Amino acid sequence: MVYKVFIDGQEGTTGLKLAERLAAREDIEILRIDEKLRKDTDERKRLIREADVAFLCLPDAAAKEAAELANGGDTIIIDSSTAHRTHPDWVYGLPELNHGQRGRVAQSKRISVPGCHATGFICLIAPLVAEGVIPNDAQLSCFSLTGYSGGGKKMIAQYEAEGREDEFSSPRPYALAQSHKHLPEMVYHTGLSVKPVFLPVVEDNFAGMLVTVPLHIDKTADELRQFYRRCYAGERFVTVADSPASGFLQMCGNVGTNELRISVEGGDGRITLSAMLDNLGKGSSGAAVQCMNIALGIDETKGLV
Repeated sequence: MVYKVFIDGQEGTTGLKLAERLAAREDIEILRIDEKLRKDTDERKRLIREADVAFLCLPDAAAKEAAELANGGDTIIIDSSTAHRTHPDWVYGLPELNHGQRGRVAQSKRISVPGCHATGFICLIAPLVAEGVIPNDAQLSCFSLTGYSGGGKKMIAQYEAEGREDEFSSPRPYALAQSHKHLPEMVYHTGLSVKPVFLPVVEDNFAGMLVTVPLHIDKTADELRQFYRRCYAGERFVTVADSPASGFLQMCGNVGTNELRISVEGGDGRITLSAMLDNLGKGSSGAAVQCMNIALGIDETKGLV
């Protein structure tokens, strides 16, 4: 069977990556919008309703508007924006969140793709809260390195400009006022009652991500590795690494994949939990394709391995 797919916002970073991932699929027909009609509401509505799956790769306000255009139709809507990530009528597109989440994604026609930083944080923390390993009122901090592609076309242009300013050559912390747009979902989908102190840092690499949470906890690193292996047993895209022989972690090891790899390091009650992923893969377009596959009832890994 061939499924019709429309990408609303196909010229943005996520839209382009989605189109690239789907282009080689023999089971996907991508519906194209005329460049002149890119912002035409009637044409967008027609294509959204003609599609089996419509991806929304838009700013929040535009994503809400596009979702309204789909009402009354039978199209599966997969939104990559922040707009619906804590909305009760939308399913959070992280199949590995808990044992029932994959089934919810499969049955839903309104799916919200998680944020990249949030994906790493939630995969690390949600199981700990759910199993009572840490309390839901734990006061956590999170440090996250990311490639500059997560900032969209404007940031990509800044980093790749000829004769760019020196400031783009070194790591740059941002969202310093503790108001990052991923924080609401980081709390909502982990069961935490307290927002973590969150410091994202953009790095001079196109893609890649390493999300790290330090913990004071009465567990050894090996005990926590075994805990995560039990939690994610059977998952294709979330795995748990052994301690690296080199003594170093890297942020770019999963670039180009839909993989998320958990590392647990430390000792003497001081542990660091890290999740390595591609901010454009499991943190964006890869997760969107995974959700599409599940919602269509086809091989979850298709086009992702």
